[in-house]
Amino acid sequence: MFQIRRVFWLALLPAALCGHAQAATTGNVPMQVTATVVTSCIVVPVPLVFTSVDPTADADASTTIAVTCTGGTAYNVAIDQGSHGSSVTAREMTSATTTDSLAYSLYRDTSRTLNWGTTSGTDTLAGTGTGLAQTIPVYGRVTSGQSAAAGVYTDSVNVIVNY
Repeated sequence: MFQIRRVFWLALLPAALCGHAQAATTGNVPMQVTATVVTSCIVVPVPLVFTSVDPTADADASTTIAVTCTGGTAYNVAIDQGSHGSSVTAREMTSATTTDSLAYSLYRDTSRTLNWGTTSGTDTLAGTGTGLAQTIPVYGRVTSGQSAAAGVYTDSVNVIVNY
């Protein structure tokens, strides 16, 4: 008899479980979703190219730097003295074939009076990120009166974005 009762209860167990599952109710439980946006900036400079330089006249050129910073992020753009310059006010391009160099300057304004440098608040450019690329102009000048041999002259400057 004990054996039959045990089999009977074991046989009823699946039915009891199924009946209980059908009686289950649904509910809404909120799940919070969060994200942390970190401050960041991406800088993309476009090369500055002086076309034909006549040593008897100033040669001007311009280019841009695209800065994309997280919205609301304060940033400061600086440009160093370059690979061959002794300071931000004495930048030089050098020739790969001669020992000559060609002095040039980088400016923040079209009248070419505000030098680009690395001293925050003095010769850099401040801005606030919008999340979109912001175009910053760079103006260059090779001054007249230099005695450099014909050829190609190059330099490489670092564009620094502090944020």
